[in-house]
Amino acid sequence: MEMASKRITQETFDAAVRENIEEFEMGSEEAVKEAAEQFESQGVDLSNIIKLAPKASADGSQEPTHDILQALDDLQESVAHSRPQEVSTHLARFFEQCKQHKACRFLAAQKGAYPILLTAWRLAIASNQGLLLQALNALSALTDGQPDLLDTQGLQLLVVTLAQNADAADLTCSGIRCVCHASLKHEQNRQSLVKAGVLPLLTGAITRHGHCADVVREACWALRVMTFDDDIRVPFGHAHDHAKMIVQENGGLKVLIEATKAFSDNPSVLSELCSTLSRLAVRNEFCQEVVDLGGLGVLVALLANCSDHQVGVQGCLRDLVKQVLSALRAIAGNDDVKDAIVRAGGTESIVAAMTQHLASPQVCEQSCAALCVLALRKPENSRVIMEGGGALVALQAMKAHPREGGVQKQACMLIRNLVARSQAFSQPILDLGAEALILRARATHRDCEDVAKAALRDLGCRVELRELWTGQKGNLAP
Repeated sequence: MEMASKRITQETFDAAVRENIEEFEMGSEEAVKEAAEQFESQGVDLSNIIKLAPKASADGSQEPTHDILQALDDLQESVAHSRPQEVSTHLARFFEQCKQHKACRFLAAQKGAYPILLTAWRLAIASNQGLLLQALNALSALTDGQPDLLDTQGLQLLVVTLAQNADAADLTCSGIRCVCHASLKHEQNRQSLVKAGVLPLLTGAITRHGHCADVVREACWALRVMTFDDDIRVPFGHAHDHAKMIVQENGGLKVLIEATKAFSDNPSVLSELCSTLSRLAVRNEFCQEVVDLGGLGVLVALLANCSDHQVGVQGCLRDLVKQVLSALRAIAGNDDVKDAIVRAGGTESIVAAMTQHLASPQVCEQSCAALCVLALRKPENSRVIMEGGGALVALQAMKAHPREGGVQKQACMLIRNLVARSQAFSQPILDLGAEALILRARATHRDCEDVAKAALRDLGCRVELRELWTGQKGNLAP
């Protein structure tokens, strides 16, 4: 079935619901359900439609309307008369409504919510921090998935608000969430925010609120978003430049590595920090800097600690393991760092992590990928990986996840790198049953074709003769 692509307005949907109630005497729930089924059967996309019957206002003075629009009207009214107390009440209502469903945010935006919030925000700056927090919360809820709403004024006000309230953790958190929402899939906003000076405010927030999990989490997320290249409207983004600025001008790597010390028992914050390190290790000298700042020690210790942990917090830990592996993989892009990781006992930790989390395809894929980078052009590292059981556990991962293309592909590449400059390892790897597993990967996953062929060739297997018989060529003599 093709994707539904036709759209209707909220008004059209509401009219159909009203008709069901008035003409066909349905209850409001049934009327909504009936209207939704009717439109969906015609291929209409209702993802941006509020599927509730409009409500009459408290005093019955207006046409029935949706709660979100009622809240918006009341907010506009109280802002127009500069009554902070009332603005506070209506902002809270508006925020709750926006959070409920993206259709509410969408309708509010269409009905002019952004300029009203901008005015409320300005009023709040002049009034008090409590009101300012509510305005930022409402703004972050409204802009979630709607980055286009923010105009130049809003972006600049955001940076000013963050700068002036740098000591307040809750305001910092909410403001940074607005930065994330404004920047996701929006290259122009990202560049405008960076020009306006948002980067030092983000790294500064981590340093200043180094013990506040929420701030560190949000700031990490925002730093990563600044290095995304996810706006399809723009052929070339500034992702690499932004990563460079975060590291060179704002000491980003040091800030992140320092921050890990406060959260030794908080796997979810550590995951965020490691994930952000991965996004910043985009140049040879940055990879080296992570090592020089003690980051490699932190990563290897985290991986070792995760292997010792009890199984109770499995989900959180598994995500942390995944992020540590991806950070190791990122910094191993530098050849000197490869050796440093191996010297620091990194291969043992990676093999142990994969053995412990063999059931997780993501951990298996990241482990194989990290070992694969360590083995690349490094026969000495390949020896350490072989002796540490790396090939064995990679083949176990292939066995465990036959349908996961990523695991199969990374494992094939690892095996290839292990034997490419060390032919002596071919026979031991073949003795572990590698050939059948690689052939299966090649047969099952189209994007394993090249890596599987390369692995088989370097293992000394016969590769090209595996042509599937079509019945066209008589007998299939090799």
